[in-house]
Amino acid sequence: MKNQPFLSISKRLLHVVASIVLGIFVWSAIAPSALATDYDNVTMIGADFSNRDLSDSSFAHANLRESDFSNSNLEEVSFFSSNLSGANFEGANLRNATLGSTRLTRTNFKNAILEGAFAMNAMFKGASIEGADFTDVLLRQDEIDMLCEVASGTNPTTKRNTRETLMCL
Repeated sequence: MKNQPFLSISKRLLHVVASIVLGIFVWSAIAPSALATDYDNVTMIGADFSNRDLSDSSFAHANLRESDFSNSNLEEVSFFSSNLSGANFEGANLRNATLGSTRLTRTNFKNAILEGAFAMNAMFKGASIEGADFTDVLLRQDEIDMLCEVASGTNPTTKRNTRETLMCL
């Protein structure tokens, strides 16, 4: 009978420790998809980032040629000065992303949302933009003119016409 208070305290302490361990296990299982990640200066040619939440992550100065970002949440992601030639952004959310000085040649932006993105000095030569939403995207006029030559479609999410979002004449 003398050891019962001690046993009771030990039992409670064991429950607290078990709860903490379980909490850490659960957090580690869900945290990678919820936290921003730094991929700056990496070379990951042909990487698969499709169907992921990468919001607020950074891929600055990265070589991501032929990588797949389709159907991913890339809101406020920085791709500053990266090589994304031949990448796939079909159906991706690129709202407020930084694409300045980025190589986007032959990149697929079909049905992507680029609303509010910064894309000054980005190179879109040969990009597929059917159904892409370029509302309030900062682009050089020569890039706008080039994109207007191939612009078509309406974004299925925002219901905006690609040519109208680029303000094509």
